[in-house]
Amino acid sequence: MRTELSLFIGTFTTLLAIINPFEVLPVYLKLLSGKDNATHRTVALKASVYALLLCFFFFIFGTLLLRIFGVPLSMVRVVGGIILMKIGFELFMPRKSGDDLGLSGADTGEANIAFVPLAMPIMFGPGGIATIIGMTATIKDSSKEILSFIAISAAIVATMFTTYICLIYAEKLTQRIGPMGIDAITRIVGFFVSAIGGGLIFDGVIEALQMHGVIALH
Repeated sequence: MRTELSLFIGTFTTLLAIINPFEVLPVYLKLLSGKDNATHRTVALKASVYALLLCFFFFIFGTLLLRIFGVPLSMVRVVGGIILMKIGFELFMPRKSGDDLGLSGADTGEANIAFVPLAMPIMFGPGGIATIIGMTATIKDSSKEILSFIAISAAIVATMFTTYICLIYAEKLTQRIGPMGIDAITRIVGFFVSAIGGGLIFDGVIEALQMHGVIALH
């Protein structure tokens, strides 16, 4: 049970750090500027559900596809770690003043906003894919695969529910935290995402070396 709890906490914290709801809030409010509260809630719910479905799609089929193409899970961890480190550095470094995340020409229709750009790529992008497949790669080492599957599934649901709550209270949170607070949180999150990515790379390299007999198995 301790392994499954660690898997839940690791997946939840990493996914939440990757999504970083506090960074999503300004984009969400900008896209829905002038809309009523009902529209805000509808878009928040749709975006969260879309992101949840995308998470489960890659959770169920991602590792399967990698096995079909013969990609070692150790390499999945390494590549996933590189992606997470890149995203972490981007979060840590300040954006240019004219950077609007490419949303200046975004369609303002509710369905379009909920799926693109909110659900993908803001809430679920390369970092989310790397995290889920990387965490799924650890299930192979677990003697209780069903419990591990449940732990990751629960972490995905908890992450998207937390993000949904943040979107519902977007205006209040933005007012309380302020632009400087959001910037500080984003930088701190970026640091830890980079650290998580470095950990995945290290584990992947060690596993690859063990698999090829370069170092002894413990």
